[in-house]
Order: sequence, then structure tokens, then C-alpha cells
Amino acid sequence: MIVYNSTKHQFVEDVRHDKIADIILDQIRVHGLNVGSPREYNAWRNSMQYMRNIVDDEEIDDEVEIAIEYNIPLTSKRVDFIISGADIYDNNRVVIVELKQWENAEVVDDEMHYCVRTYVANDNRIVCHPSYQAYSYARFIRNYSQILADEKIDIIPCAYLHNYLPEYRSTLSNSIYKEWYTEAPFFIKNEISEFSAFIKKFITKKSSRGDLLYLIDHGRIKPSKSLQDSLVSMVKGKDEFLLLDEQVVCFDMCLKMMSQCQRDRKKRTIIIQGGPGTGKSVLAVNLLMEFIKLGYNSSYVTKNSAPRNAFLTLLADGKAKSLVDIKHLFRSPFALSKCSKNLYDCLIVDEAHRLVKKMYGDWSGENQVKECIESSLLTIFMLDEDQAVTTKDIGSIGEITKWCQSLGSRLVLSKETKLTSQFRCNGSDAYIQFVDNLLQKGDETINVSLSELNYEFKVFDDPSEMREALRVKNKINNKARMVAGYCYDWDVKHHRGLYDIVIGEKFKAKWNLENDNIWAINPNSFEEVGCIHTAQGLEFDYVGVLIGKDLVFDQASGRVVIDKNAISRDDKSSGIKTSSDEEAHRLILNTYKTLLTRGQKGCYVYCEDEALRRYFKSLISMKLNNIAEDNE
Repeated sequence: MIVYNSTKHQFVEDVRHDKIADIILDQIRVHGLNVGSPREYNAWRNSMQYMRNIVDDEEIDDEVEIAIEYNIPLTSKRVDFIISGADIYDNNRVVIVELKQWENAEVVDDEMHYCVRTYVANDNRIVCHPSYQAYSYARFIRNYSQILADEKIDIIPCAYLHNYLPEYRSTLSNSIYKEWYTEAPFFIKNEISEFSAFIKKFITKKSSRGDLLYLIDHGRIKPSKSLQDSLVSMVKGKDEFLLLDEQVVCFDMCLKMMSQCQRDRKKRTIIIQGGPGTGKSVLAVNLLMEFIKLGYNSSYVTKNSAPRNAFLTLLADGKAKSLVDIKHLFRSPFALSKCSKNLYDCLIVDEAHRLVKKMYGDWSGENQVKECIESSLLTIFMLDEDQAVTTKDIGSIGEITKWCQSLGSRLVLSKETKLTSQFRCNGSDAYIQFVDNLLQKGDETINVSLSELNYEFKVFDDPSEMREALRVKNKINNKARMVAGYCYDWDVKHHRGLYDIVIGEKFKAKWNLENDNIWAINPNSFEEVGCIHTAQGLEFDYVGVLIGKDLVFDQASGRVVIDKNAISRDDKSSGIKTSSDEEAHRLILNTYKTLLTRGQKGCYVYCEDEALRRYFKSLISMKLNNIAEDNE
């Protein structure tokens, strides 16, 4: 969608008569967009004066097309300024310009190759380098506009910082950003002639093909051939994405459902159930890759950013440009409320139990289950109701069924859509039952033989000893981490102290690094403790679980019980403290079950409650004694 679209001549006139900002604002209101603040209005008035000076050149034909605030399909992102036309050799060109009013910027860190720090929105903030922003927008448009390839239309990104002071240019031209400004050059305050020459190198006259922007804006949204090929090469040879057993059955069923949806254009919804470690996420990524390869407009959706970022990093394999190409395929559900009906051919919703409904005006939507189904022809939910860990989590069979009936989507739920084979915990289904036994979760206890687990489970009396044991494991391949529940305050974040978790005299640790979206695979993050939101959906070789005082053992009754009053004062997400005792019990047990099932080879545990430690050890000892007796 384009907010403003006109010829160069009309654009120059609209700016000259100081009408441009009002025209843009009026059109934004017509389209119902939630933008147009006084700050943006003033930015349009200011920046468009500078752009008029650039394009008001006799070497640029008056009929060249100008667009302002182009809303990139499938996103809430907008391109500031676009010029479309042809060069002197009649090559069709589209130049996108990212406009900034910054006066200066600084490098954030040598490890942050995408970002700079500058003063915006009344504060010093970490934001994208303008060249990266322009480049990523161009790549997204190219990857989803097949018309660009069909019509041989080149898209060229750049950035113009018309207020930027020359003495700070070295920040933006730092070599750590070279990958971006090589692809999308930037121009500053004293580089008007250079910027003008850059524009005229690509566009001097109207395209013989007509309005290129109309073709792009009204063309079918579908993955380009180049994006399809890129994804195939990323997955090829990666054993992590190999499908086995009932995963393949679910995979084929989803492909069949997609074919039916494409034939009759009727909505369908599939619920794929599976406990921890049954391969839901691997199946989800495989489905995404296959649908993109087939040319369907698809996306992987999860509320938790941690699995999204982990999969992105794994697929891109350290290649920054590859990351740009696929980043938009992994998205949050929070913007789906703005999507039109059946905008997507397929949405694959991982960790669907974490979806929420509107509670505190935290986003413009109503209910994320509804919005997933509404915006996609085929919706695939990956679900484990036992991994709901907050009172906000609404993803369930009942909730999905309700919205399928309301929105006219046929629900597919059968024994063939249930994953049971265990791919975590050394492939042992029995380990999940063992964890249920430990937590006294469920109505019955099923005897589990530890000798059959081939899995290292150990309870420590000292959290420092547990950390040191994990440290040894982590040195092998960076696949050991510590995690904890909702008990511990975020003191470092709130400037109350140097550590968040202090147990006894020796053990001190911080929560996972703020703004570190790849905590699970960052080699520098071992010392930090992961919370449920960064650990859920991920796996490690070895996991160390700190069980706080919210889970204790009552010796009188012989039961594992919860204390919701032990939940951290900084917990603003779980809702456990104010929930009923029954709901708090369910959520706390779900939280620890989720954490205890993150390890593929082993799980180490420290319980703050001494009675709970003794109970866990006695249960393990009893099982081991039973095994010894069986072997005599």
C-alpha cells in the first residue's frame, strides 16, 4: 500500500506550496493507519524539502514516479521515499530511500554489526544502521514481489541523513557496517551533489513499462524463486531438520491439507499435539521451508522470540545477508490483527499454548488464536497444553475449536496429528513420565526404570557444584545452560544490585542478558540463568534447573506443594501470584516440567527447599534400588 503516489512534477509542487505533509496525513487517515503523530508530521515537512531539492533537477524527467510511505506487504514497516523510472539505457529501476533526521550517532559495540546508537524519540536509543534498514527493506520487497523478476525491475536501496554532521560520518562508515553501506550507500548533510549523482545514475526518465510502483503494489505476494532456492540451500545437509516417524505423517498430512485449501479455497486448521521433545518445532520449520519452496505465502509464528532467533541463527549459519533474507519468515503473532483475511496461504504457529488474548491494551488485537486463523487459509497449531505457564496463555484445543467454528475453518484433529516419539532426553518417553512422577503431576504414578533412560539426572546439594558440573559439559560444544522459574527478582535490571540470584554464600548469578535474543547459543551467556520465556521451545545437551521456594515438599502429607507467594516481586507476566491456588499449582508445575525437559543428554537439579531435595533423592534412590533388586 502506498500512502502518497504522484509524478516528480506534482511532488515538487506539493512541497513548494507546503502541502505535502497535510496530503500524507490525510491519506494515512483514509487508509486507517495508526501513524501520523506531530513528530512524524514535522519529519515529513522537513525531510520532503530536502528530497525536493534532490529530485528537482532538469536531468530527471517530470513524469518520473514518486511514492512516500510505502507499506511493505506482510509487515508494518514503511519505506520513507521511493523514486521509480528508468535509466538512460531504458533499464527499469526503483530506488528506495531511508530518510533520517539524525545529527550524529555512535557505534554501540564491535559485536553489533547491525546497530548504532543515536538520539531519537527524546532518548538515546539503539537502532538499525540506516544502510542496513534500507537494504533489508529492498531485500524483503524483492523476495516477495515476483513482478520484479518477471519485468526485470532493479531495486536499489540507499539512505539520506540530511541533518547529519560531517564530523560524525566515521561512525556510520565504520568497517563493521561495510556489508550494509556497500549494498545501500548513505549520504549526509554535505553530500547533496553525491546523492543527486547517485539517483541520476539509476533514474532519469519515466519507465516505458508505466507505473512500476503500481505493478509492485498490486502484484501477487508470493515467495520469489531466489528466496525459495536460498531456503533449500540453508536446510540442505542439516541433520537437525531431519524428520522421522510420525513427524513425516504429520508433514504429509499438512501438505495434503494445503493442496485441498488451494483447490477449493476453504479454510482449514490443523492441531498437532506433542509433549516436550517430540519434534514440534523441527516439523514446523520443515513445513515452512516446504511451503515456501512450493511458492506459498507462509510464515512461522511464535510468541516467544527465543526459538525464532535460534532457528534464524541456525539457518543463516553466520551469514548476515542470509539472515536478512529469511528474518521476515519468522514472526510474532502481535501484528496479525492488522492482516486481511487469508493474507497468508499458511501460518505455522509453534508454541501455540503461549498465545494470548487482549487484556491490558497491550496491542491492537483481540485474540491471537482468532487472528491466526482469520489471516491464513491454512493454520497449523503446534500445541502442548501442559506447557502453558502464565494466566494469559489461552492456546488450547477448546479455544482453537471455538474460533474454527466461528470463522468457518474445518478443524483437523486426529491420532495422526499427535506426536509421541521422544527426540529429546536421549529419546526416552519414560523420562517425561519420570518428571511427572517427581512433580507428582497427574492422577497416577507409573513406575519408570532409570536404567532404561540412558539419561543423566542428578540432584545437587550445592548450586555452585551444579554450575561447575555444567561448565565442564559446556566446554564441549556450548550446549549447557542454567534455567530457573519465576522466583528470583530482576535486581540488575532495576539497579538494585550486581546479581539477581544469590543462594548461600557462594552462588551468585544474573538473569539472561537483557536484549540478548540468542542467549541459548551465545557462547558468552553460560554464566547467566535463563528464564522460562527464553528457554521454552529450545533444547540443550545438559540443563541445570534451579527450583526456587515456590515448589516445596510437605513432609506431613508427603506431597509436592506450591507457594505462590514465593513468586518474584518483579514477575509481571505469569499472573501466578493473583491466580487461584489451583491455577497457580498447575502453572508452577508446568513451568518446572518445561524446564526439566530442556536437556537432551542430562538434567542437573538444585532445589532451595531441602525437603524437596531429599524427596527427589529418595525417589531416585528407590528407583535405583528397585533396579538392583530386579537384576539380582
